[in-house]
Amino acid sequence: PVTAGSIDVPYGHVIGNEKWRGSEVAQRLQGRVRLIFEDDLGLVDFHLSNRACILLISEADLVAGNEFKRRLVKFRNASSLRGIVIVEKTQISDQYFLGVQKLVVLELGMVLLPVANGGEASQLIIQLVSFCVREQSRHRGANPFLHKQHAQLAEPAVLQTVQHIPGVGKTKALLLLQQFGSIHQLCKASIKELEQVVGQTVAQQIYTF
Repeated sequence: PVTAGSIDVPYGHVIGNEKWRGSEVAQRLQGRVRLIFEDDLGLVDFHLSNRACILLISEADLVAGNEFKRRLVKFRNASSLRGIVIVEKTQISDQYFLGVQKLVVLELGMVLLPVANGGEASQLIIQLVSFCVREQSRHRGANPFLHKQHAQLAEPAVLQTVQHIPGVGKTKALLLLQQFGSIHQLCKASIKELEQVVGQTVAQQIYTF
């Protein structure tokens, strides 16, 4: 079911599922990353480099029923890729979010990132692509111009995403990103590491979220 699992995606590229062609997410990715569409990606919506991939759950998916849950479970059981789940958390879909969070984070052990719309989802994908590029550049000798370019593209959306965490405003979000560098590193932070930046109460809220 994850037919593109063995694809070696070049750094800075994204391979997108054909079903997303023409969508808001795809339109906003065009020009920011090198986006290539394939029609046989199976369960995966977007493949990134470094064996990471995106499973995008739209507001419509959440409202429509449990099909998206079956897709996530199938992916987890069938794939050795690092799956990152991006969920559209809107006023309409908010009532379903806690259930999705429990499934994705607690039961499947995957990373869950909420966004408000397709525009935020695309900015988050750009941030993840730039993270992969930075990771690769550490092995090759960093290219500061490339690093700066990708960081500037993604910062506003990443900042906005971090502010979705309960108890985190703009100031704390800036401090967290300054300390941890990316959402990926923030997700891996321990309570003790978080406490050093935002204090005990907010650190617990972030860690729980």
